[in-house]
Parts: sequence; structure tokens; C-alpha cells
Amino acid sequence: MERPPKIDTQNPDIEKKGRFAIIIPVYNHTEKVGDVVRAALKLHLPVIVVDDGSTDSSYEQIRNIKGITVLRHSENRGKGEALVTGMTAAAEMHDWAITIDADGQHDPEDSLYLIRAIPDDQRPIVVGRREGMDNPDVHWTSRFGRKFSNFWVRISGGYPMTDSQSGFRIYPLPETLNLNVKSGGYQFEIEVLVKARWRKVPLMETPVRVDYRPGAKRVSHFRPLVDFLRNSRTFSRLIVQRLFLTPSIRRRL
Repeated sequence: MERPPKIDTQNPDIEKKGRFAIIIPVYNHTEKVGDVVRAALKLHLPVIVVDDGSTDSSYEQIRNIKGITVLRHSENRGKGEALVTGMTAAAEMHDWAITIDADGQHDPEDSLYLIRAIPDDQRPIVVGRREGMDNPDVHWTSRFGRKFSNFWVRISGGYPMTDSQSGFRIYPLPETLNLNVKSGGYQFEIEVLVKARWRKVPLMETPVRVDYRPGAKRVSHFRPLVDFLRNSRTFSRLIVQRLFLTPSIRRRL
């Protein structure tokens, strides 16, 4: 993919879509988090970093960076709860939350692709569809996990998707916080996709770049067996609700 054209995130075409804030959840990403935060600041949008109980020097890498808001969990609660902490803070003054992983796989500049994809008359969840995920350099667990998740999101009553595991997204606020998502870890990002459709919150995907080059340092806390079991539990709960609860009851839950 080519780099997105340089545009001012404060120009009228962007401003009419609403107020955006960037949320970066962090858990032991000491090598990359500083670079990700500084790249996000170049977009001239508010940046909220949520340190989810890191035990390395992640906080030391960001605490002196000017122009950001840092929120901290005293212990690790999971990515989903870190996102909710950031969204709750952002919702006080902003209409949208742009979520970017702290592991360096994404270029924050690609947020412009996501912003531009938002129709003027809708408030969708926009998911960054990672290009090149079929490349042999991408670990098999990432390729398998994406296909597994895509299938079960649809079976659970969510939207058909091609990259349901991408953490690079735009969420409408406060609609996302009102979806009553129960999962607190990685499973938050799965459950929110299913419940968005239940509550008729639109969803769309748009391509973004991803850095999975050989030798590129990337810290992932995804544990294939543990998170596979947790994902399965989440999907089982959602499927049971879809089969045995009426749409009106599901929307109220």
C-alpha cells in the first residue's frame, strides 16, 4: 500500500466527522511504545495511553512525553479493560476513539485511512484490515487465529469480516461503551463486533499496512492455547444468546 496522503486532521472535512482521540493500550511494550506514541502525536489529535499494569519499563518510556494523557492500572486487567478505561476518558470530550496497538505493527498515520472511510451520515465501527497477512513471514498462529475468529464472529451473529482480530480501529463513542461487552481481555475486540450487529451499529473495514517483516521486533501477549480457549468460551456464550434470546432481548442486554 502507498502511504496515505498528508491531510490536516483538523481541517473541515475531518472536523465535520466529529472529535477524535487516539487510545494506545500498553502492557510490557517497552521497546516500541515510545515510537508508537510519538508517531501518533504527529496526527495532532489527543493521545491517551493506558498502561495496563506493565511490569517492565514501559511507563518510563512514555511518562516524560509531552502532550499525552497517561492512565494506569495498578495490575494487569486485560486489553479489553484497558480499552474501556481509555474510551471512558475519551468519551467525556470526544466522539470517536482510534485504537492503536503498542507493539509497532501499525503506522498511526494510517488512521487517516480509517477516518476517511467514515460516511458522513453514519457512525460505524471501522476496522483496519491488515494487508499482507497471508505472507509466509506472518506466524501461522496469526493467520489461523484470524480465520478462526472471522468464522465464529459470523456464526455468533456478527458481521461477515476479513480481519476480526485487527486492533487498529475507530469506535464511535458512547455507542461502543453502551454495547455492554462482558469480555475484558483480547475477547473484548471480538465480542464488540458481534454485539455491534445485534445493536445495529454499522461496521466496515478498510485496508491498512502492517509490519510483519522478518527480523522486525514485535511483542505479542496473545497466548495461542489460553486465548483459543477464552475465545471459544466467548463465542459459546454469544451463540447461546443468539439461539435462545430474541433480538429485542439481546439488544437490551
